[in-house]
Amino acid sequence: MKTSKRRFDQAILLIVFVLLGSPAFAQNFKTEIEKHREDYRQAFLNETRSPLKQQDLINLSFYEPDSNYVVTATIKMLTDEQPFLMPTHSGKPQQYIRYAHVKFNLNGKPQQMTIYKSIALAQLANFKDYLFLPFTDATNGKETYSGGRYIDLNAKDINTDVIKIDFNKAYNPYCAYSDGYQCPKPPSENTIKQDVNAGEKAFSGEKKT
Repeated sequence: MKTSKRRFDQAILLIVFVLLGSPAFAQNFKTEIEKHREDYRQAFLNETRSPLKQQDLINLSFYEPDSNYVVTATIKMLTDEQPFLMPTHSGKPQQYIRYAHVKFNLNGKPQQMTIYKSIALAQLANFKDYLFLPFTDATNGKETYSGGRYIDLNAKDINTDVIKIDFNKAYNPYCAYSDGYQCPKPPSENTIKQDVNAGEKAFSGEKKT
């Protein structure tokens, strides 16, 4: 019975790998990420405090969509954590709490990071499930913004003890485009010591003051 189940599981995995490697999956994935990026650009025009205008959007650039940078992470919820002050690029720290630890493999290398929750945003109905994953990696200061990048997550997307993290959706803080914003600095515990060639690249326009 165990042998039959093992063969069944192997067959399922084979089907999954075939589907992931199929041209149809690759095209659908690319379309999904391109739609996400178009919505991202549009958000700059809809946000009253946005640092970018229509003419600035041409200076946004991204890595090609790559499904290898979509990971399924095991998540360990943290309890009895106390709020702490996360430094920002403006010098005025913001209150966050460590929400969970996640573990995953990225291009064959094990990683562990921390997910945070904003104390201020948690008070707002629209953001009560919002989770924050800031990180730095080896591309910072070269191909990507020197101050690191962010990924938005949602507590509702936690499935038992796992959560999907898509580095193709990594984006720059407003501080990458202009001074005057309180952008959290990714804590050192969220340093990825390899290139993350996914998500948003460095802004090619002139930084505003």
